Amino acid sequence: MRKALAGFLMVCASVAQAEEVVIAALGDSLTQGYGLPQADGFVPQLQGWLDDHGADVRLINAGVSGDTTAGGLARVGWTLEPEVDAMIVALGGNDLLRGLAPAQARSNIDGILQAAETAQVEVLLIGMQAPGNFGPDYKAEFDTIYPELAAAYGTGYLDNFFAGLLAGDNQADPAALREWFQADGIHPNAKGVARIVEAIGPQVLTLIGTVEQGE
Repeated sequence: MRKALAGFLMVCASVAQAEEVVIAALGDSLTQGYGLPQADGFVPQLQGWLDDHGADVRLINAGVSGDTTAGGLARVGWTLEPEVDAMIVALGGNDLLRGLAPAQARSNIDGILQAAETAQVEVLLIGMQAPGNFGPDYKAEFDTIYPELAAAYGTGYLDNFFAGLLAGDNQADPAALREWFQADGIHPNAKGVARIVEAIGPQVLTLIGTVEQGE
């Protein structure tokens, strides 16, 4: 009887473990949590938000500070370990800071999405919008990368990593955004990350649902 019970419990534990969805967050310093205590970074705060909403999920922080879309493409292969069921892709900010060609960013993100498709890994693609200082043509070309590739590959899509900070009064008064950022004006502080997570969290729940439906 005891052996039978032990075997039953082992089977239940195995099933429970198999139901956990593993998501890799492939990104740059915004994903990595630059300038913040580990617990206040994007991935830990998102993990907490998902836990609070009852998701059986484990996030892997695959953010590398300073990474461009080319860097993301270079390491996507080993990011997509066999245990990974889905991936959040949030890259492009450093391409913008360096004024890299939009065509290059498009090609790199396309390669990342191809790798995910080959590995049968679901994706949430998070976009970036170019500032106007590179000119309207650059901005128009860059801003179309994310929605067009998301549509082409059928991925989940959120138009802006900072969507949670660009709502309400913040959108009307850009100066109000300062309270959500660190001194560099680029990386969000802990409160800013919390607001970012509030906008991204529901999209990740949808991603988890897509994975579970495909199992």
